[in-house]
Amino acid sequence: MAGKERLSEISGRPNEPGERSAEAGSRPICASSDLADGGDGLRFDVACKGETTPAFAIRYGGRVYAYLNRCAHIAMELDWKPGKFLDAEGEYLICSTHGALYAPESGACRGGPCRGAALTSLDVFEADGRVYMRKD
Repeated sequence: MAGKERLSEISGRPNEPGERSAEAGSRPICASSDLADGGDGLRFDVACKGETTPAFAIRYGGRVYAYLNRCAHIAMELDWKPGKFLDAEGEYLICSTHGALYAPESGACRGGPCRGAALTSLDVFEADGRVYMRKD
């Protein structure tokens, strides 16, 4: 709409220049500020093949990534404590059970028993100061 401010459908405030708006049908996960770069992840649930499945979101290199919380080696949850997904150096996602290492930006196996496998990624984006997941 020319000459009119476009209000965010979620927050009701005007969008800042260059700021994305939430997409219709997308699901809010958390506030963007809930994810610190290289910090703890945030757990949430998704529907997958008719079941509730644990998932998580992290911020790494300034971007948000999300995956099913399931090791590609053996279907075990990755975090050793809720939200603790990165190794001690903050370089890789690590499976607390088997030590499999995954690249935070792609979910690809980088070491350990996951050889050639990858985490299942979820389609997420940021808009209106929040993190959203696109619905299939």
